Amino acid sequence: MTLDELLAKLGIADEKKANATAEINSFLNGQYVPKARFNEVNEEKKKLTETVTERDKQLTELQKAGGDTDALKEQINKLQEANKAASKKFEEDMKALKVDNAIRLAVSGDAQDVDIVAGLINRQTIVLGDDGKLTGLQEQLETLKKEKAFLFKAKEEPKSAGYTPKGGAGPATKNPFAKETFNLTEQGRLFRENPEQARQLAAEAGVVI
Repeated sequence: MTLDELLAKLGIADEKKANATAEINSFLNGQYVPKARFNEVNEEKKKLTETVTERDKQLTELQKAGGDTDALKEQINKLQEANKAASKKFEEDMKALKVDNAIRLAVSGDAQDVDIVAGLINRQTIVLGDDGKLTGLQEQLETLKKEKAFLFKAKEEPKSAGYTPKGGAGPATKNPFAKETFNLTEQGRLFRENPEQARQLAAEAGVVI
């Protein structure tokens, strides 16, 4: 669950989300660890534990073969090859896990369903840098947003506190009746061109006509 989803679940109004987010971050004071990173560390710990356990078994086997020099050398060679293969697989698995977590974090803000969008990303063309940043992801996301826009949340258009001039042409203008944008000239023009809208804007500003 993302922070936005949590705030929505708690019923926090859109205009209060920024303040709520700031308060939560202040309370956590940097102690929060994203679930993806927590899972990544746990998986790494599990792999390391399995590796240590396997090597303990290998040492036991070597001790058993200690009486036969040729058998010991052969066993060591086999274990060295096995360790190389295990080490390579471990590194590949951890890299894949880090890439997957990074992708999920990157799409979590826009995707309707993180699992679906993350599953459509081609990992073969993505490069994970030492700084944890992904190269090649943004291009894929832009393509998905164009070809499968329904998988992403629609961007909310900013609400204007003003009005649109008569005829609907031109950008929204600030309310000339509001205290902070009071304008007698514009009020007069509105009354001449669109009396109904003038009365509406005046009412919104708390002005009785």
